[in-house]
Amino acid sequence: MRTLFDGEVFVAYRQIYVESGGGFGGDMYATFAGQSNGLCGGAVPGSLFLVTGLHTGDVAFTVELHKSAPPTEYAWEDIVEVSFTPVGPDVVLAEWGANSYPLELDQVSYRVRYSATGMDAGAELDTPDGDDLGPDRYLLQFWPDAPRPDAVVKQTSDQAAYWHGVPRRVPPSSAPPAERSAR
Repeated sequence: MRTLFDGEVFVAYRQIYVESGGGFGGDMYATFAGQSNGLCGGAVPGSLFLVTGLHTGDVAFTVELHKSAPPTEYAWEDIVEVSFTPVGPDVVLAEWGANSYPLELDQVSYRVRYSATGMDAGAELDTPDGDDLGPDRYLLQFWPDAPRPDAVVKQTSDQAAYWHGVPRRVPPSSAPPAERSAR
């Protein structure tokens, strides 16, 4: 296992992204089209749209790269998985209109596990005072694997339940053609 990022990231409108090949334009509905989970949108090639509980502010965030699927850590409250393949050599963890952090990923197919704790507390707080850190925290894990449909592994929070309902209302035909074939 290699840690690609471990620190605080700024989220706005409950959003943070993984981008490759110059970004994706931020179309939330396209990134979740045809999926069953609403926390990690992976339907747009080369992009991930990540939802947080906190509306605006800094949250703890870790990104890991594994050689194979790591054991699922069920201590996390909410866990989802999607497939992801970078469309360019430069992959970044990108904040809303602010900083981006390079992620050293090869251009191969990955399975991605997005784990969260404290989403309800983050949503309740909405925006921390000053430099305070939000109560929610996140873990994003990558490992090489063939593309397959997304999955909700564990759902505990009310926030996850709400967001999982969003893609179920977006028609699968909204997904880009290349991603529809991976479903």
